[in-house]
Amino acid sequence: MSNLLEAIVRIHKLKDLAIEEHYKSRIRANNMGEALEKFLTDAFANTFDIKNEEQRNIKYSEIFSYIANQNNPPDAIIKGGDAIEVKKVESKNPKSIPLNSSYPKNKLFADSPMITEECRKCEEGWKEKDIIYAVGIIRDKYLKALCFVYGEDYAANPEIYERIKNAIKSGISEIPNIKFSKTTELSRVNRVDPLGITYLRVRGMWGIDIPFEVFKYITNGQKFFAIINNKKYNTFPKQSIELIEKTKGIVITDHKIKDSNNPAKLKDIKLISFKEII
Repeated sequence: MSNLLEAIVRIHKLKDLAIEEHYKSRIRANNMGEALEKFLTDAFANTFDIKNEEQRNIKYSEIFSYIANQNNPPDAIIKGGDAIEVKKVESKNPKSIPLNSSYPKNKLFADSPMITEECRKCEEGWKEKDIIYAVGIIRDKYLKALCFVYGEDYAANPEIYERIKNAIKSGISEIPNIKFSKTTELSRVNRVDPLGITYLRVRGMWGIDIPFEVFKYITNGQKFFAIINNKKYNTFPKQSIELIEKTKGIVITDHKIKDSNNPAKLKDIKLISFKEII
């Protein structure tokens, strides 16, 4: 089974982070988001050096229980392990990342209405998984920055977001003289016009501050890093911990971050710095 620590080591050892050059034959023109997803898939699957597509797909099948397209979160699930959500940013000075209709996840839950049935069935009996947010900044078709942070260290519990979402839905539904339809979005109104052929969808467009900004009080401007709370870090296999701690050039330091549900509390974490910016 692969994991985040091993993926970090593989990325750290790469000499070239020209994303488009590596993946231009495997992606649609100028789709840097798709290229970043494939790059990270290869990092977790240890397939950077496999050029044959069939052999690469076989390896993917061994490592992952689920791989999605860009419209069906999460982007991947490691068999028996973590879910991975990839976010690509191309603006020069990014401050936030769009999440669209899904609020931030501290965990991935099997009963979430936002995942597909295939995702729900990808592993027998799974209920929840830790989720990794992998955020990459791409400029001039190069990966200029990359960070990994677990949802439980970045996002609040679901009820925080659901409270706001439900309050808005409830308020909309009380508008008089409008017939609403059942929907997983904030609201939907059918038959708006006299012919009954027009509908209105009311969607939430969530966003969150980018991790490079959220955690700059401990990262000091580093561009390639991972934040892993100590409890999670200690669950990784011993050989993976030994691998990353012995890899030359990777620096691991201890810090405290604010708890995402109560900033008055602090969490012990590992900050892993793993690549110099190009």
